[in-house]
Amino acid sequence: MRICIFAEGSYPYVLGGVSSWINTLVSSCPEHEFIIYAISAESKNKGQYRYKFPPNIVEIVDVFLDQIELKGKQKGKRYKLEEKQYEAVKELMNGEKFSWEDIFDFFKEKKFKNIADFFMSRNIFDVIKNTYIKKYPYTPFTEFIWTMRSMYLCLFYLLMQDLPNADIYHSVSTGYAGVLGSYGKYLFNKPFILSEHGIYTREREEEIIRANWVKGYYKDIWIKYFYNLSKCSYDKADVITSLFNNNKKLQVELGAKEEKICIIPNGVSIERFNDLLTKEDKNIINIGAIIRVVPIKDIKTMIRSFSLVKKEIKEAVFYIMGPIEEDPEYYEECLQMVEYMNLKDVHFTGAINITEYIGKMDILTLTSISEGQPIGLMEGMAAKKPHVTTNVGDCQDLLYGIDDGYGNAGFVEYVMDYNGIAKSIIKLCNNESLRKQMGQNGYDRISDLYRKEDFIMQYKNLYKKLGSE
Repeated sequence: MRICIFAEGSYPYVLGGVSSWINTLVSSCPEHEFIIYAISAESKNKGQYRYKFPPNIVEIVDVFLDQIELKGKQKGKRYKLEEKQYEAVKELMNGEKFSWEDIFDFFKEKKFKNIADFFMSRNIFDVIKNTYIKKYPYTPFTEFIWTMRSMYLCLFYLLMQDLPNADIYHSVSTGYAGVLGSYGKYLFNKPFILSEHGIYTREREEEIIRANWVKGYYKDIWIKYFYNLSKCSYDKADVITSLFNNNKKLQVELGAKEEKICIIPNGVSIERFNDLLTKEDKNIINIGAIIRVVPIKDIKTMIRSFSLVKKEIKEAVFYIMGPIEEDPEYYEECLQMVEYMNLKDVHFTGAINITEYIGKMDILTLTSISEGQPIGLMEGMAAKKPHVTTNVGDCQDLLYGIDDGYGNAGFVEYVMDYNGIAKSIIKLCNNESLRKQMGQNGYDRISDLYRKEDFIMQYKNLYKKLGSE
């Protein structure tokens, strides 16, 4: 069976998280062939893959959003469109109710040579102008045009691409990847699986609210746009997988049908974390974070927390373990913050083999603003390490359990509460027996309830069921 996986901003260009999940899933299903359809921002990274591909990946399709070009294209042409299709495009860009089938049908016919010609056409200009007059007449028109172009040009460009023919389409998020998974189902009449780790819509909403590049009066239109993309995936998917029950509730709240959703938790290989290297100097306290250095992981709160820890625990050392190149500007801000605070013993390791470091840690921390079911947290639990995390995603249930009798595996604090995070870390620093007990509790929970073998078998069964229908 041939399965096409749609990955947006992740595999195979980003290490950890969803990318690691994809690599594990594909590597563990050698009986199937996989096509990876990778949607990425910048073509300068083309071919700089961060993973060694298993042999059952038979094709990589790279699509880069910075390859969209408007300059020098024909402007002002009017295309003859069927009224139903034109209305669908108009209602999509107005943010009103529309039919995704009509949108898909429109792009399937490919009535224009490239998306730039169509986007610079009189048809699109009229839609934008009418939307502006109806909803945003108090804003600068040029500004509004570029906002609409920023939103819809990427979507239209992706729908212009030729999709590979596969037996199953599997998207690991909603958003653009989810729309293309829905489009694949439409074109080839094959099953579509949607797997959500974090809730894409909520994450984009948080980013838009905080973003300086989006003017206040345009934030709502951006948020509604991402809600529409997610609704497409929820409506078209044959099966929606969720990592835990609270995420399932959010999916239903956002428009997914409950009967489509099945919960398949992440899993880790317990054996991988046996016989780990341990620290040589017993007098120091190693605090670590298995994490990508990006804003949504809120590394700055980690740094603030450690500054308070360091005042109390002089022998504390902090390791931030994960890729640093995904957002160079944010990484530089974190370095400047450490320097400005004159903070000693903070180490950014970059991408590493986590098994070479994790055994040397005494405590692990996670201060994300948003998460799903963090694999890094689960790996730390498999390594018998106590954690201090923010109350996001499934962190609380992983550390505290759901009446499972295993006991607490760490402490959960509020997002951005660096004082609370620091106090919990200090508590663990000062109590070795508590560290060991919480580490053992976490190991027991993970080894019994969150094994890699179980997660893989559930996806194998899902592929088999959908592939035979």
